Amino acid sequence: MMQVPFLDLAAQLGPIRDEIVAAMTRVVDSQQFVLGEEVRQLEEQLAAYCGVRHAIACSSGSDALLLALKALGIGPGDEVLTVPFTFFATAGAITLAGARPVFVDVEADTFNIDVNLVEAAFERQPKIKAIIPVHLFGGCCDMDPIHAIAAAKGVPVIEDAAQAIGAEYKGRRAGGLGTIGCFSFYPTKNLGAFGDAGLCTTNDDGLAARLRALRVHGRTGTYYHEFVGMASRMDAIQAAVLAVKFNHLDAWSDGRANHAALYCRQLTQRPIPVIPPSPAAYQTRHIFHQYVIRCPRDRDGLQKYLKANGAGSEVYYPLSLHQQPCFADLGYSAGDFPVSEELARTVLALPVHSDLGPEQIEDVVDLIRKFYAEE
Repeated sequence: MMQVPFLDLAAQLGPIRDEIVAAMTRVVDSQQFVLGEEVRQLEEQLAAYCGVRHAIACSSGSDALLLALKALGIGPGDEVLTVPFTFFATAGAITLAGARPVFVDVEADTFNIDVNLVEAAFERQPKIKAIIPVHLFGGCCDMDPIHAIAAAKGVPVIEDAAQAIGAEYKGRRAGGLGTIGCFSFYPTKNLGAFGDAGLCTTNDDGLAARLRALRVHGRTGTYYHEFVGMASRMDAIQAAVLAVKFNHLDAWSDGRANHAALYCRQLTQRPIPVIPPSPAAYQTRHIFHQYVIRCPRDRDGLQKYLKANGAGSEVYYPLSLHQQPCFADLGYSAGDFPVSEELARTVLALPVHSDLGPEQIEDVVDLIRKFYAEE
């Protein structure tokens, strides 16, 4: 049995190492370490890629969410609708903005917001001032009904696209589907920096100007501050690294999608009691930042078995946000979001990075089959 790492950045970086070192050296020689031309050029590339007018680089995906909320004037006394089955930063940014997260449950098949629950949430919570749908694991939410409700209520839509750069909804790219899109370039993402980095996207000229000011302490002129902002500038070295890797992004994401298709064929052709992911028809391009199966029987035992036999896996996420201790004051209880809670008990992410070989995927599937056959 060969080793199957969950992620292999060394394999990804090997072929482009010299190009990345040259780009980093260029930054060192320029002595322009924060924002600057490297960042500006990357912003232009990513705006075109996402099909938007503006891309505003910042220091992390978490900051991108907080900047978006601040740019839209969301703050104390406001509520923001999102989901409890997501990475912590989604609700964390809402809280840091001074607002209150309001949760609705997700769909089991797509892991994304259940749009059928959104209207009722507004009826219960009249202080909702924005919606943050999360394009989890690389698949877009069903955005048309979300926009219809948001338009009727007069609230903006902030895409949490941290895991979804290049994903498409009915042929349109993530980041161009809402009022503001928010991306993360954490090293493990499909497009990953050599540290933290993030991005906001928008088609609104006014919001773009405000986002650019907010990322530099709200500065609109030399030592002139129209807003109270934050220090959230992208480093030029991160931009240089991302620009090199951006040239390979689509090939890497297509590789992930091909691996996901192979997993699906392998898992459905055999009597294995796991549920593969099932992208919706409107998810016209799923980039499979993660390939997440559901294991109704003994997820934790399966993960231990995979590890013992050299195959990596991860649980995203083991606890729904409404059950996190820091959100106890929101007043939610176990059972309030049954789909999210069930997913937390059953999901398991398998290796899907683009440097895998088909034989490694077959080995992982064979291990899963053996584990359940031995139960």
